[in-house]
Amino acid sequence: RFNWSELIPLRLWGRTLGLQTENSQFLLEGMPFRIFGGSMHYFRVPRQYWEDRMLKMKACGLNTLTTYVPWNLHEQERGKFDFSQNLDLEAFLSLAAKNGLWVILRPGPYICSEWDLGGLPSWLLQDPEMQLRTTYKGFTEAVDAYFDHLMPIVVPLQASTIHYPLCPQYKKGGPIIAVQVENEYGSYAKDPNYMTYVKMALLNRGIVELLMTSDNKNGLSFGLVEGALATVNFQKLEPGLLKYLDTVQRDQPKMVMEYWTGWFDNWGGPHYVFDADEMVNTVASILKLGASINLYMFHGGTNFGFMNGALEADEYKSDVTSYDYDAVLTEAGDYTSKFFKLRQLFSMIIGQPLPLPPMIESKASYGAVLLHQYISLWDVLPTLLQPIKSELPINMENLHLNDSSGQSYGYVLYETVIFGGGHLHSRDHVRDRAQVFVNTMYVGELDYNTVELSLPEGQGFRQLRLLVENRGRVNYGLALNEQRKGLIGDVFLNKTPLRNFKIYSLEMKPGFMKSLRHVAGWSAVPDYFVGPAFFRGRLWIEHQPQDTFLKLQGWEKGVVFVNGQNLGRYWKIGPQETLYLPGPWLWKGSNEIVIFEERTAGRIIQSVDIPYLGRTQYVD
Repeated sequence: RFNWSELIPLRLWGRTLGLQTENSQFLLEGMPFRIFGGSMHYFRVPRQYWEDRMLKMKACGLNTLTTYVPWNLHEQERGKFDFSQNLDLEAFLSLAAKNGLWVILRPGPYICSEWDLGGLPSWLLQDPEMQLRTTYKGFTEAVDAYFDHLMPIVVPLQASTIHYPLCPQYKKGGPIIAVQVENEYGSYAKDPNYMTYVKMALLNRGIVELLMTSDNKNGLSFGLVEGALATVNFQKLEPGLLKYLDTVQRDQPKMVMEYWTGWFDNWGGPHYVFDADEMVNTVASILKLGASINLYMFHGGTNFGFMNGALEADEYKSDVTSYDYDAVLTEAGDYTSKFFKLRQLFSMIIGQPLPLPPMIESKASYGAVLLHQYISLWDVLPTLLQPIKSELPINMENLHLNDSSGQSYGYVLYETVIFGGGHLHSRDHVRDRAQVFVNTMYVGELDYNTVELSLPEGQGFRQLRLLVENRGRVNYGLALNEQRKGLIGDVFLNKTPLRNFKIYSLEMKPGFMKSLRHVAGWSAVPDYFVGPAFFRGRLWIEHQPQDTFLKLQGWEKGVVFVNGQNLGRYWKIGPQETLYLPGPWLWKGSNEIVIFEERTAGRIIQSVDIPYLGRTQYVD
C-alpha cells in the first residue's frame, strides 16, 4: 500500500528533488512513489471545466496528470505565439498543482493524439523538401524557435528546485516531475540523430526533470535515447510485455505511459468501446507487476473546430469530432462505470479514503431550433472573399495568406472557366474531398476513391468550381510529409490540365464568421434548398446555460458554429450523431447558431441532453 497524502505539489514546493529512479522504482522526495496517472488535454476541454476534471482525477485515486502540448495551436502562424485563454498552459499546470496533481509533460514537437498532423503546424509543409521529425534544417530551426517560446513557460513549473539554488524566480518549483522526449518515435525512426536533437533541445533550455520516451512494443527499441527512461504503450497486456522493457534498459522502474482505456472513431465506422471489466482487470495486473501507469485517456474531450486527425493505413480515414474515446470520463466529463471500478481498485491499493467525487453537471435539452435564414456560398464569395489568382492550382498550405503562413484548415474553392463538357480526371490530386459544380449546378464528388466525373455539355463558357475540404491531416505513420491539402497537382478536363484559377480560402476563422453576420443577402429558407450555404437560427435560454448536445438529423455534412465557436464537423454517415456544446460557450438569452452545410439542409436541429456517438463495436 502507498500513502501519498504528503507527496503533493503544494506541500513540497521549495524542497523537492523531483522524480528519480533507483533500483527499479521511482522515488519522489526520496520516498518510494508509483505514478497513477491520467491523460487530459487542456486544448480539448473548455477552460471553465479544467478544475472539475482534475478534481475527478483526484477522486478516482490518481496522483499525476499527463498532457500533450499542441504546437499547431500555439503557433498557428509562423512566429506568432498564443498561450492565452484555452491555450494558457501555465494556468493549466498551476491549476494541476493547486489540486494536488503532479504533471508529466509531453511537449512533442510531434504528439500524434488523433490531432491534425500530430500537432505539427501545417505551414511547415510550405517547404517542398520538408522532412518532418528529422534533423532536416528547416524542421529543427522551426522547433528551436517554438521551444524558445514554450520552455520559458514550462521550466519554472518543474518540481526540482535543487537545480536552481541561486535563481529566485524558480524558488517555488511546480508540478512537472517528468518530460517526454518526442512521442512514439520508434514507429517512425527516419533519422538516428533526431531523438538526441530533441533531448538536447529540452536540456539546453533548462529542462532538468526525468526524461522519458514512449512507444508501443514494436517501436520500443527504435525510440530510445540515452538518458531517458523508456516507457511502453498498449491496451492488451501480452505475457512478458513489461519484462520486455528489461531487455532495453536494466534495473529501471516500469511505466505504461499510455494504457488505452478505449479507442477513437473514424467517420463511416462504428463507435468503439472497450469493456470496463477487462480494462480494470488489466490495470490491476499492471499494478500487481509493480509498474506505474498512465490512463490514456482519463478524459478525452473534443476535437473542436477542424483539428481532428486522420489515419492512412489501407485507406484514408478521418477522425470524428468527438474524442470521447470511451474513456474513464465521457466527452462531457460525466462518470462512467470505468471511473467507479478504477476508484475502487485504486482506493484498495492506496489504503486511504479518496476525496468524494464532485457532483456531475446536469445537461439541458433546449428542444428544436429553427434555422430560419440562409445565404448561399455563391452569394458570399463576391462580398467577403478576395480570390487569389493563379495560373496553376495551389495547395492550401502554399496560398499567400495569414502573413505568408498559408491556410491550415477548412475548405478551398477553386474556380476556372471551361468551354463545353467532357471527362474530368483528378489524377488523385484532390485532398481530401471535392464537390464539383458547373456554375452552381452540383455534378458530383472527387476523392481518394472517385477520381473521374463526366461534366455535362453546355453552351458557351461556364464556371467549373471545385470546393475542396481538408478533412484532417494524418497524425500517425510514415506519410506525414505528404499531408498537403486542397489541390496538390493538376486536374484534367479531356486530358488537358485546367489553368487560370480564382482560389478562395474558406478557413472560417472568427473574423470571417463575424463578417458573415452582417453581410447582405440573408433570406428566408425555402421549402427545399441544397448547399453549399450558411444557415442561421437562434437558441433562446431562460436560465443559467448548461451543457447540451446538438442533433443534426436531416442534415448531410458540414460544420456548426455557436456564438462564433466552431463546435466541429458533422456527417450523416456517422457514427457520431450529436455535437457536444459546452454550457460556458452559451449565453443567457439569445445564442446564434450558424451551420455551414455542404449539401442537403434540414430545417431544424435538436438540442438534447444525451449524446449519441453511434452504433457501438467492442475493440478486439
